[in-house]
Amino acid sequence: MIKLIIFDFDGTLGDTRRNIVTTMQMTIAELGLGGHTDDECASKIGLPLDGCFEALYPDESKETIQLCADTYRRIFQENLLNMKPQAFPLVKETLAALKDMGYSLTIASSRWHKSLSGLIHDLDIAEYISYLVGADDVDKAKPNPEPALKTLSATGFNASQTLVVGDMNVDILMGLNAGTKTCGVTYGNGTRKELEEAGADYIIDSIDKLIEIANNYSQKLHEL
Repeated sequence: MIKLIIFDFDGTLGDTRRNIVTTMQMTIAELGLGGHTDDECASKIGLPLDGCFEALYPDESKETIQLCADTYRRIFQENLLNMKPQAFPLVKETLAALKDMGYSLTIASSRWHKSLSGLIHDLDIAEYISYLVGADDVDKAKPNPEPALKTLSATGFNASQTLVVGDMNVDILMGLNAGTKTCGVTYGNGTRKELEEAGADYIIDSIDKLIEIANNYSQKLHEL
């Protein structure tokens, strides 16, 4: 029976695409790097911040990549004053329902822990989340299983009791590499095809469909 749900944040709970892409473009412009389209920038969402810029600029030095990451973090915080991310539709209601059903809800994100913590409070969903893993909490990022395994260790659940939910193939691969069930969401930054190719056990178009999945697990247990 599923007892623990590990969510990705960006593109799964928080609609942060505009914030991220705008900040990436401002970072690129400030540092005078070669331009990329919005879609090219968005395709890197889900990677650790330095990994995003490494993917965009594979020939740049580690020092330049670190400067990109540092500049991005500064600009992102400045942009939050005028550009507030929102939760996707039905996120808060779904989290509340799942918590009432007895599920433990956590987040494993490629965003830094401090930023992640601030955003879940801004989106008014912090009360539903019992544990956070940010990019700076692990040595190896998604699709490595470390963020999921760290969550399992901290919460006391095992992989067979866990469902990973995310919008990118790296989320699905993290779950599969950790031995959990996985669910892809199509309303974020990844495509249905990418989620299918990654091997997601479930693919949903709206987060409230998780309640149906959870009910199905409960029904199967009752039948046993």
